[in-house]
Amino acid sequence: MTNIVIDTNVIVSAAISPMGNPAKIKAIIASSEDIQVFYSDTMLDEYKRVLAYERLKIAIETQNEITDMLQEIGILVEPPISTIPMPDETDRAFYDTAKASGAILITGNTRHYPDEPFIVTPADFLAIR
Repeated sequence: MTNIVIDTNVIVSAAISPMGNPAKIKAIIASSEDIQVFYSDTMLDEYKRVLAYERLKIAIETQNEITDMLQEIGILVEPPISTIPMPDETDRAFYDTAKASGAILITGNTRHYPDEPFIVTPADFLAIR
């Protein structure tokens, strides 16, 4: 079983570009029984808020499909809050959830996180999958 946490930028990219690596990851998650997604309430709130940005023009049906899928197949956790310095505090929930779950954190913005082996890009995840 591979445990994963998905950063918001990957979720948004999957919604906008159906042919990119994030969309491939979304398809794998939806059809695979050997991947376990973890999320927190803070993460889910951010997914919903960002997917609803008007400038992104993501249909409400797509927004709901994504968040409903993550809630249906994912495991909700409330991780302890770390004190590691983060360039962007909104990324802490993703980092902490991955750490607490023993999960791979998939993000398009690795520079927003500490240099840790469990933090990978979508392309890296697909290469190791």
